[in-house]
Amino acid sequence: MFDIGFSEIMVVAMISLIIMGPERLPETVRTITLWLGRLRQFISSARSEIEDEVGVDEIRRQLRNEKIMRDLEKSKDELTGLAKDVTDINQTEIKDELAGLSEDITKINRTESKND
Repeated sequence: MFDIGFSEIMVVAMISLIIMGPERLPETVRTITLWLGRLRQFISSARSEIEDEVGVDEIRRQLRNEKIMRDLEKSKDELTGLAKDVTDINQTEIKDELAGLSEDITKINRTESKND
């Protein structure tokens, strides 16, 4: 939270010990930690109230849902394309197969005509 090193903390502690004296220092430290706890609680409460007012959770949820919908649309488009490709391939194979069968039938008819 704060950019304070160990040496800086020691300097502040030594100055506090000199100014407050050893008798009042523990009480002062308790008071400071109590106020810091209250400050943290106030900041946390204010942050949650602001998030509730702004509707951050709802916005996050909506953005997540929109991303999921985009992914689903993309998947749907890919599947539609694949289905079209499969249909086109099957139709081509069926046409080729029918053309082959038609040629075979024609050959059989010619052979039977020649035999008669």
